Amino acid sequence: MRYFSNKCVMAVDGNDGRWMIVGRKKAGELIVRWPPIAKVLERLLPYVQKVGNLSRNHHQFNRDMKSHSSFKRICPCMRSIFIARCSSNGISNDLNLDVPNKLIHSAKVIYCVSAAMGHNKEAHPESNKRVPAIVDALDRLELSPKYRSLQVYEIQTFQPASLDDIARVHSRSYITGLEKAMSRASDEGLIFIDGSGPTYATETTFQESLLAAGAGNFLVDAVVEASRINQDPPVGFALVRPPGHHAIPEGPMGFCVFGNIAVAARYAQNKYGLKRVLIIDFDVHHGNGTNDAFYDDPDIFFLSTHQAGSYPGTGSGEGTTLNLPLPGGAGDYTMRSVFDEIIAPSAQRFKPDIILVSAGYDAHALDPLASLQFTTGTYYMLASNIKQLAKELCGGRCVFFLEGGYNLQSLSNSVADTFRALLGEPSLAPQFDNPAMLYEEPLNKVKQAIERAKSIHSL
Repeated sequence: MRYFSNKCVMAVDGNDGRWMIVGRKKAGELIVRWPPIAKVLERLLPYVQKVGNLSRNHHQFNRDMKSHSSFKRICPCMRSIFIARCSSNGISNDLNLDVPNKLIHSAKVIYCVSAAMGHNKEAHPESNKRVPAIVDALDRLELSPKYRSLQVYEIQTFQPASLDDIARVHSRSYITGLEKAMSRASDEGLIFIDGSGPTYATETTFQESLLAAGAGNFLVDAVVEASRINQDPPVGFALVRPPGHHAIPEGPMGFCVFGNIAVAARYAQNKYGLKRVLIIDFDVHHGNGTNDAFYDDPDIFFLSTHQAGSYPGTGSGEGTTLNLPLPGGAGDYTMRSVFDEIIAPSAQRFKPDIILVSAGYDAHALDPLASLQFTTGTYYMLASNIKQLAKELCGGRCVFFLEGGYNLQSLSNSVADTFRALLGEPSLAPQFDNPAMLYEEPLNKVKQAIERAKSIHSL
């Protein structure tokens, strides 16, 4: 439900996920287009007529509405999340009008799903099978809200990122050019917008990429708001695609369209004044797009571990950019050392206001696109330790963003074990990881790489 104080338009999100205009208020009168909701909207008006009182009146509104017969009758027709917004003088207050707000604040993990089912190319590794495989694994392993209603919460209603949000990272010419290219994609069915990946587009790519970035922004909203009233707020996870960390300011690259995590970093800075943002990228490939977006920004610390010699190479790493290329064959022992010697001390020195994570699962030993030896247990360790860092350094504010991962089995199991880590539960990695698939890590080369990074950054 939305209320705009200037035009006084109200709308309800129906079961099909679309917004319907149901009424407007003019000259003190309420005109309702959907009669069953008339009484509900009438009960809402006293709470939103005074914009400044909206936030402190919403608890009274909830109490009144729970006993209201009209509210009970229309509930089956509406989603579980009711959000009211009042805008005045450029200031907006987000407000849940029912129990989901409390569920978000008390949960341990919150997530959004944007599977981009229309953005797909058969036989391409970055396909629309990836996110559904993760969702299926969460159900299979009883980690979804169906089984964990008090611990895990899926936010099903969120808005696409605005063009202004995207433009804080990407050039306007790229944004408008991509939007115009959708007509050609519609005519041809599929086009390539970057040859290095290769990165493709379909007629739905532009809107679905906006939705992926919007999911990340919404999770930032939810985590930040929860951190204001809860010392142990939930960790967010954007289960979205297309991925984003290769997308450079001037265009797409490496399967990525918009830099979802970069957009969220600027969003956190601009909306909440969270000036210092730490971005940890453990995808097997260097997050060159995020690197380029923030290389000269002293307020965003970008830390990327990736396989040396893999696409698209590595980047220079000085100041608040730390790039750590790892030799092929590096695995669990390596990443435990990297966390203790590089990630933790870098974070502690930087003192972030929020931690964002480019969570790529293509460093897994079973992934077809590279040759590192991460296991499900490696990802469990990283998630558990990063959550603890966020708790110690920035009030628990932390959001993960899905990046790579192209073996559907290792991807889905590893994300599920990430959820277990964020829930504080034991890993199930021994059920998924076969030690026979691993070989000895090149520890001498690993040590040299770690020492080189420590020397450059005085760690």
